[in-house]
Amino acid sequence: MNCKKCGAEAPENAVVCSRCGANLQETSSNANAQKPTETVPPSYLVVSILATLFCCLPFGIVGIVNAAKVESRFYAGDIEGAKRASANAKMWTWISVLCGLVIVVAYLILLAVGVTMSPNMSGLSI
Repeated sequence: MNCKKCGAEAPENAVVCSRCGANLQETSSNANAQKPTETVPPSYLVVSILATLFCCLPFGIVGIVNAAKVESRFYAGDIEGAKRASANAKMWTWISVLCGLVIVVAYLILLAVGVTMSPNMSGLSI
């Protein structure tokens, strides 16, 4: 990218021209203004945190990591990466919720079986 004021070559991520000190962000912000605006994909961060706390820790953490990537990728210009991270966050959050439900149901079944199979304690003599 070249400076509009002095014509010096500058790196793509430069904020000011190293030669004349002109603001290089004005030109890139004008270019961004011409692009159609997209909305940020849902991050599922809150749901991922709740699923981690109440359901299944390992899968919830993967959901949180992917949820944290959504906005940073979107604002970096990686729209497809943000959509992918959003889809992964949603998937891992649901896996965490489902694993938590399976564990609770299995625990309740084992508890019910244990109660019905336990010997009658009042008839035993020691």
